[in-house]
Amino acid sequence: MKKILLPMTLVALLPLAAQADDGWSGTGEVGFAAARGNAKSENLNAKLQFKKEDDQWKDNFYLTALRSKGEVTSSHVEGTPPNEQIVSTKSYDLTANRYEAGASMGYKLDERSYIVGALRYENDDFSPFDYQAVVSIGYGYTLLKNQTDELSFEAGPGYKRFKPVDQLGPDADPTTGLPVRHRFSSEGEAVGRGLVAYKHAFNDSVAFVDTLLVEAGSDNTFVQNDAGLQVDMSKKLALKVGYQVRHNTDVAPGIKKTDQLMTTNLVYNFAQ
Repeated sequence: MKKILLPMTLVALLPLAAQADDGWSGTGEVGFAAARGNAKSENLNAKLQFKKEDDQWKDNFYLTALRSKGEVTSSHVEGTPPNEQIVSTKSYDLTANRYEAGASMGYKLDERSYIVGALRYENDDFSPFDYQAVVSIGYGYTLLKNQTDELSFEAGPGYKRFKPVDQLGPDADPTTGLPVRHRFSSEGEAVGRGLVAYKHAFNDSVAFVDTLLVEAGSDNTFVQNDAGLQVDMSKKLALKVGYQVRHNTDVAPGIKKTDQLMTTNLVYNFAQ
């Protein structure tokens, strides 16, 4: 199901690109780096986003992907006492593999306030959770909107479904002597969702954007902040430098709570 969910989402978003002249606008971002020689690695990140705003609705859809492969060194013990020795091996494996899809639909109550429903799903092979899926409804308010600055807030209740990653425990199987793998089932909890979106245009070509997302629950609180500086080269093409921080408050032992990602991407504007 996970393997077909994102392709289906992408197919659903593609018609919006064809309807860009009907009020929809969209951007596509991609960044790629490859190293060969003393080090070998490949890194790819991409984002597809569409949005539309009119007198009644404020809608947003997005799809992101992060995939990285590199040389990984691992160590293990070979032999039996007293002839044990530590052996190191190198392999070319995945070091990052994350896909995320989300959508929000806002119904305007007046020029500044609106009711918003939001969905978010992510599948990350290198996070504390196999997947996280959140649905929420809330109230949004545009505090500031002029030629240089935009600032809006969203807040409301939601429900999260997630599955913690399986873990190797400290205890060993008496039959095989190998560490016991502890398997976890999917869980669900009520959460509070908050979003702060800010944009500042330094001039017609350079803009700074920052989006803070919080999904707070009793079992875990997820926080993600995306900051980016975009420089337009033309009406269609731009360069963007991004810095992302993701944090989970409750993770299994041995897993880091915070992940950071820096990107340099080429951006294509479908409509402007």
